[in-house]
Amino acid sequence: MIVPTLDPAAVEADPDRAVEDYVASLQALPMDCSRPLWEFHFLDFPTSEATSTVVFRVHHSLGDGMSLITLLLASARSAADPTRLPAMPEQPARTGAIYEPRHRQPLPSGALAAFVAWVWPYLALAWNTVVDVIFFAATIVFLRDPNTLFRRGDSQVTLNPRRRFVHRSFSLDDVKFIKNAMNCTYVNMIESGKSNDVAWGNQIGYILLPFHLAVHDDPLAYVRMAKKTLDRKKSSLEVIFTCMISELFVKMFGLKAGAFIIGRMLTNTTTTLSNMVGPTEQVEFYGHPFVFIAPTVYGIPQALIVHYQSYNSTIKVILSVDEEIIPNYTQLLDDFVESFGHIKDAASRLSTHVKKG
Repeated sequence: MIVPTLDPAAVEADPDRAVEDYVASLQALPMDCSRPLWEFHFLDFPTSEATSTVVFRVHHSLGDGMSLITLLLASARSAADPTRLPAMPEQPARTGAIYEPRHRQPLPSGALAAFVAWVWPYLALAWNTVVDVIFFAATIVFLRDPNTLFRRGDSQVTLNPRRRFVHRSFSLDDVKFIKNAMNCTYVNMIESGKSNDVAWGNQIGYILLPFHLAVHDDPLAYVRMAKKTLDRKKSSLEVIFTCMISELFVKMFGLKAGAFIIGRMLTNTTTTLSNMVGPTEQVEFYGHPFVFIAPTVYGIPQALIVHYQSYNSTIKVILSVDEEIIPNYTQLLDDFVESFGHIKDAASRLSTHVKKG
């Protein structure tokens, strides 16, 4: 438990910046390996969002994002009723794996046609999985993303200790509105009281997603392209195989081999995106209400890492940024907000047109 002493003048001048500077300084301080690899840092002064801030720093070796967030929420309680655990989103109607079709079409008449219609989704699943695993292996060995403004040159990809962490809140209802207007899916991963469904420790799989850098007149074109990519990825077991491959290498060749795979994948790609589902109501931790939850990560050679965390009626977008590559990181966050506004407005016009039609 750490209560740091900060410069009173800096705190009074800009408390938000004081928190940002302090969090950025933690990555330069090694954790004490003689103690459990977690720390609580208490910043007891008001900011624009909260009356105080708690920074929970934990080593990734203790668990992945899902297990750590679940552990944190299992220690919290509902602010409305402190006798119960936080309420989580209702589970979706889907009961099978995400890659299984939601609605099977009626089988055509004729034995051969019915057999082809039945076996085709499984053939597509097998083919897509093979292709995705090959691309994953190629990325580990030689395949690299092209150089852009968001990525260092191939010879310059290093762990830079100068990172900044900034975040902004979006309306969860607005996100759901866009989801419904574009007929996208929104899958909730965990539910309060189902701790047996969460594997403790690190159970990490990877999905490689192509990003197209382009300027479109229609803001919804970005959503359509992302939806097309994700629909294709749902018909693949890539995430399962990448997790199994990483675990196999660790068991056969040791931790250094597993670290090599992760390091090569992160070095040869541009950015990492991760999302976590949080409670649907305000929660409290030993009598102290949470205003927001903003998970992030450092120690990764990518210049930009994006995390999404839902909580109550908001979604928090958190950027972990290499400030040498992206010095205007606050402007990048403002661009997220502006782009989201354009997408929402376009979705509103689309929804109104559909209703009138």
